[in-house]
Amino acid sequence: MNTIHDMGGMDGFGPIDPEENEPVFHHRWEGRVYALMRAVGPWGRGREWPPFRFTLETIPPVEYLSLSYYERWFRMMTTRLLVSGLISETELETGYPDPGAPRPEMLPGSNSGALGAGLLDRDVSARFGPNDQVRARNLHPRGHTRQPRYVRGRAGTVVEDHGVYALQDTDEDGRRPRDRRPQHVYSVRFEARELWGERASAGDSVYVDLWEDYLEPA
Repeated sequence: MNTIHDMGGMDGFGPIDPEENEPVFHHRWEGRVYALMRAVGPWGRGREWPPFRFTLETIPPVEYLSLSYYERWFRMMTTRLLVSGLISETELETGYPDPGAPRPEMLPGSNSGALGAGLLDRDVSARFGPNDQVRARNLHPRGHTRQPRYVRGRAGTVVEDHGVYALQDTDEDGRRPRDRRPQHVYSVRFEARELWGERASAGDSVYVDLWEDYLEPA
């Protein structure tokens, strides 16, 4: 993914002003969006919903930058509902039931064979270990990836092995073709100057959790 949706490590967006005693939600509608996300979740069972982050990354860059955090969530949620046929365009526009649309039904969960996002109890050999010198591969996928753009091609040191997880990357259609190849996830330390050059502090480091497929020996 090479679009504005991967903003990690970028600058030029102005200062970060922490808000003292910041509320959980700044507006009441934000809490409603969060509640709606939880409420519609079970309706995704048995349906081909595009993954959460992939759907966010399909928002055109100009629109993405103009939307607030929970506006993006709302866009993602309504996209899922439209794609799966749970709501119609008319219902989204008016806020009222569409008499011409079929009544939505809750479906049973499907056995897709997906391994999920949690830690897996799998006996998989680890390619790397603590203190190994590695380099993040210079990958340019067209779909979603968990590899931050700013570490591509940069060298680091493996600090910890978090265990085995299913790779969460998608292709450009939102599918996870490599989901069924579980692999180790490592915490890798990158020196700040390796990432951002001499303007970074010589004493700073960044720790990034990376799937094994993202790494190669340095």
